[in-house]
Formats: sequence, C-alpha cells, structure tokens
Amino acid sequence: QVQVEESGGGLVQPGGSLKLTCSASGSGFSIEAMGWYRQDPGKERELVAQITSGGRKDYADSVKGRFTISRDDAKNTVYLQMNRLDPEDTAVYYCNANCKPLVPEGSWFIPDYVDFWGKGTLVTVSS
Repeated sequence: QVQVEESGGGLVQPGGSLKLTCSASGSGFSIEAMGWYRQDPGKERELVAQITSGGRKDYADSVKGRFTISRDDAKNTVYLQMNRLDPEDTAVYYCNANCKPLVPEGSWFIPDYVDFWGKGTLVTVSS
C-alpha cells in the first residue's frame, strides 16, 4: 500500500504564488510517476502536471509557463510551484502516484500499474 498526502493549499490573491507538496510512502510498490490533478465541483478532474521516474515532465496547456513540477527522489516527494495564479486555477488539487506492485525476483508475472491518490488540498485564488 502507498500513502499519498498533499499540503500547501490555501487562499492566494490573483497573480500570487503557492507551492504544493506531495509525499508518497509505503511499501510493496515502485513509483513510476507522480503528478498533480485538479478538480472543481461539477467539473472533470484534469491533469495539471506529472513527472515520471525517468524525469519526463508533462503539463496541461493552461498552466505551461506558470507551473513547475519537481521532485526529490530520495524523499518520494514532488512539488508543484504555481506562479501567476488566476481565479480559474481555483480547485482541489490531488496528488497521484502511479505505481507497480513489487514482485519476487524472476517472477513471470508483471502486474499492471496502480494509482494511489491523496485526499486533496484546496487552492483558492480570489481577491
């Protein structure tokens, strides 16, 4: 099982900045990617940014140039630096860890990826 926990949300003025933190912990899985998603009530959850174990970064078009995802591999922690925030960025931000279950060495079975989610942290951008 992997535990995922986010922090860093809050109220910020338009044009301001916030930095979100997500830590993953547990055992039995290897983390292949971690990312940030967001969701407003009545809207579909959308990908904001993600980073793979190989270092590839992906961003939603709406946040490119404003948000930056980074990681600390030793801590299994990812960060989302959000700059020039807009009221449309208001949402609950969820951290995701995309993992593969660990299997005994030499096993013929290669399990599918499993997603673990945090409970979310609220970001409100308002004047």
